[in-house]
Amino acid sequence: MYTLYISLTLFAAVLLVLVVLAQNSKGGGLSSQFGGSSASNLIGVKKTGDLLERLTWGLAISVMVFSLATNFSTPSGASSSDELLERAKEQRSIPANPSPKKADSTTTQPKPK
Repeated sequence: MYTLYISLTLFAAVLLVLVVLAQNSKGGGLSSQFGGSSASNLIGVKKTGDLLERLTWGLAISVMVFSLATNFSTPSGASSSDELLERAKEQRSIPANPSPKKADSTTTQPKPK
């Protein structure tokens, strides 16, 4: 179920990008890209803007819903993270063994007579 939600989220996000890129911020939008008057006769300028706006809102809402659904269907990995936290606490509480100090070569070796 988790992978289904992830793939649906990615699919909706790609569609959302394509729909947003099809819109024109100056009002021409999709109808001006397909030859101007012939496209406006086919779908109509007002209808194209309404359709793209509704698709944008619907896809944005679906991305949010799928993201929340992914969060709720996430496989429980809390036990592994708890184990990691416990091991980190143990390492912090156990003092490290002090390493033996390096002795100077002049003090440890007896002088020859």
